[in-house]
Amino acid sequence: MRGISVLRRLTEADGVLSLSALEKATGLARSTVDRITATLARMGYVRLDGRDAVLAPRLMELGNAYLASIRLPRLLDAHADALADELDESVSLAVADQDGVRFIHQATRRRAMSLSFRIGDLLPAERTAPGPLFAAEWGPEDWARWRARREADPEGRGFPAVPPREGAYDDFEARTESAAARGWALDDQLIEPGLVAVSVPVRDPRTGRVACVASVVSHTSRHTTDSLRSTLLPRLRATVARMEGELAGTPREPAAPDGGSPPPSPTPTPTPSGLAAWTGASKQELGREFIESLARGLTVVTSFGEGRADLTLTDVARATGLARATARRALITLEHLGYVESSDRVFRLTPRVLGLGFPPLSMLPLPRIAAPHLAELSARVHESASLAILTAGGDEVQYTARVATSRIMSVNITLGTRFPAYATSLGRVMLAGLLPEVSLPERLIPLTPRSVTDPRELLTVLERVRADGYALVDGELEEGLRSIAVPVHDRDGRVTAAVNVAMHSSRRSVEQCVEEILPELRATVHRIESELWVAGMFRRVPGV
Repeated sequence: MRGISVLRRLTEADGVLSLSALEKATGLARSTVDRITATLARMGYVRLDGRDAVLAPRLMELGNAYLASIRLPRLLDAHADALADELDESVSLAVADQDGVRFIHQATRRRAMSLSFRIGDLLPAERTAPGPLFAAEWGPEDWARWRARREADPEGRGFPAVPPREGAYDDFEARTESAAARGWALDDQLIEPGLVAVSVPVRDPRTGRVACVASVVSHTSRHTTDSLRSTLLPRLRATVARMEGELAGTPREPAAPDGGSPPPSPTPTPTPSGLAAWTGASKQELGREFIESLARGLTVVTSFGEGRADLTLTDVARATGLARATARRALITLEHLGYVESSDRVFRLTPRVLGLGFPPLSMLPLPRIAAPHLAELSARVHESASLAILTAGGDEVQYTARVATSRIMSVNITLGTRFPAYATSLGRVMLAGLLPEVSLPERLIPLTPRSVTDPRELLTVLERVRADGYALVDGELEEGLRSIAVPVHDRDGRVTAAVNVAMHSSRRSVEQCVEEILPELRATVHRIESELWVAGMFRRVPGV
């Protein structure tokens, strides 16, 4: 419970807090905060950066477990994206979290005035278009909970994702009745001035209940509430009909022969394995600084996933390698905190899991994911390390993250710098991985006497690079500059970027670069890819 409290405070602080600030925010003793953050760092969920605790992308595996288990983003996000492209407006999918609403998918438009809501953000139901549609299915207990919260927090200050506002509750019950009767709902600047939205429920064809709500969000400079109804609502309804058809066509997961949990899907997400042994080894190495109960409790969350939405106690114990009694204590604690719910001895995750770090981490671009790993690489090899992407067309590389060494003579390259791709190690590993999708320039300009300028020779070089998995360029971009690069792959195995180490040729020979730098470079890229794959499971990670 204390560990989850630390994760929640870090989430509310947008992912970064000093250890002393965590002590004040949680009310925990400093020694407890230190032990919790040490445990989270061991799990890869938090990075300790000087006196600060920083949420790490791997923490997103908790929210990914929930999103994979409900399967809605996987089934419906392509429809939401297509509608956003058709309307040139932002489209979102949301689920209910008691008397709040959480987004599970966002297809946003890039504009000067654009939405800043993130996947996992919690909004009060009464200030959203989806809220009345969810509230239409509330029972007396749900309404009592909402009224109690309204009286305790009349301005909604408990929802940091939106600015406080008095009077947002006034007509919520009437709007709920109207939404139930019409089958759609409007947000007419309830969240903030200028923001308008129209929402339609996506119902589970098997139960008839609301599975999620799809919304089109715009600005009053582009649409009034009248034009939302007349122009956007019909197309939103058509998309929701396709979404419901998608849900209807999804086969129901068959029950296990023994009446337990359903079997996994053909390609389930990875389950934890050897947890008991790993936590035991970590405890032996770190001693009292490692909190086994916290590590075990959080890993129980990741035992859920696609094909594993409903698990019995036996399922969880088997997936984690924990004793049944240990798994049971973890599940009971998670249920008490609202992250797990149960019925008929079957457990499932709730949307509240998204509140554990997912909102701030869901906005991380690749350069910010890579930056701490580049810093570690540079410190280990005592040379400059960089991340770059290919520009459109593949003609140039653009530097998007970089860590330089403190030397009198060093490689001086700033972020945003572009170089011809064919003459750089970064460009060659990306071109090699993307050919024939990108074309090589017809004319190769000699930048130094060593530059490869024959297109056929360059193609031969790229084929060798693809076979070797790395590129080494010696004095072709600039005399005396030697660099070695490795590609970065996304979840689909596609080359999306590259990392290199660059130095003056006097410091290491070509052979030393391969023997000493390449293993460190590959290990760094492996760590970047592991975090990129977690961060990109349910969203596209921007390259810049």
